[in-house]
Amino acid sequence: MIISKTPFRISLIGGGTDFPSYYKKKAGLVIGGTIDKYCYVTARFLPKVFDYKHRIVWSKNEVVNNNNEIFHPTVRSVFNYLKIDKGLEIHYQGDLQKNSGLGTSSSFCVGLINSIKSLYNKNISTKNLAQTAIHIEQNIMKENSGSQDQIWAAYGGFNTIDFKKNNKFKVKKLTLTNSKINKLNNNLFLIYTGIHKYSHIVEKDKLINFNKNIDLLDQIYLLAKEFKSTIVKNSNVDFIGDILNEYWFLKKKLSNKVSNSKIDEIYNECINLGASGGKIIGSGGGGFLLVYCKKKFQKNLKNKLKKLPIINFKFTDEGSKIIFKP
Repeated sequence: MIISKTPFRISLIGGGTDFPSYYKKKAGLVIGGTIDKYCYVTARFLPKVFDYKHRIVWSKNEVVNNNNEIFHPTVRSVFNYLKIDKGLEIHYQGDLQKNSGLGTSSSFCVGLINSIKSLYNKNISTKNLAQTAIHIEQNIMKENSGSQDQIWAAYGGFNTIDFKKNNKFKVKKLTLTNSKINKLNNNLFLIYTGIHKYSHIVEKDKLINFNKNIDLLDQIYLLAKEFKSTIVKNSNVDFIGDILNEYWFLKKKLSNKVSNSKIDEIYNECINLGASGGKIIGSGGGGFLLVYCKKKFQKNLKNKLKKLPIINFKFTDEGSKIIFKP
């Protein structure tokens, strides 16, 4: 039996420029990091005594006799890509709900590939793990997805990811002092909007309007470059609230599905209660709202919004790893 542990991520800025339709023409840049919330994938060979070949346990319990009968699209696609011919049992568990904007589906894809490779005693590099997940999601599953989530899940850490026109990427760790990281951990938190989201619907709408959105994505790219420079040079990271606020208003212009009246209401209330900025995590439309708020305002803000689940988190350094192998 193999168990993998793969982190979810917080994308701070640059989302949208990690889509091949943009960075193959312009290059892209995203900044953010993995957090201490994870998904766990258990994989083992299934004995032949059962009257089915595979068992996949997630929110459903699937028992099937061949790969193409698998309902879960990621599992089916990974099994077919890796040419799985032996019976497997797969279990998925996550610290946070799926479709929340935290890259949960890509983390699962990365963790699943990592578990199966380890089960077959085959080594896979961090880069190849990310590239394989990107290929499966974008080219096999035909998802309207970017390329950042798979990279963060594989690599881990607080990083910049530069996307090149030649379809290559470069991951660089942002070297921040402990005091800066601690302030980020203390001043950033997540508020669950209560809206279950499907990112492919929002991203499809953005892609339909891609030509109209080029100028907006250019502005987001420049804002990410400014963020990268400022967070390294400045001793104080409180500027993040303001730059997130600026990014949020650009992001909302990409599609009218990015936000809605409920999300706007929660966001505006956060600002009125002392937060300096924030944005919806991921594609938009629901899931988690990321908020930057100084410590002195947090008690009142969290008390006023106590009906909404609030999640504290810390940035982490590790990507997907195998935590159990007999």
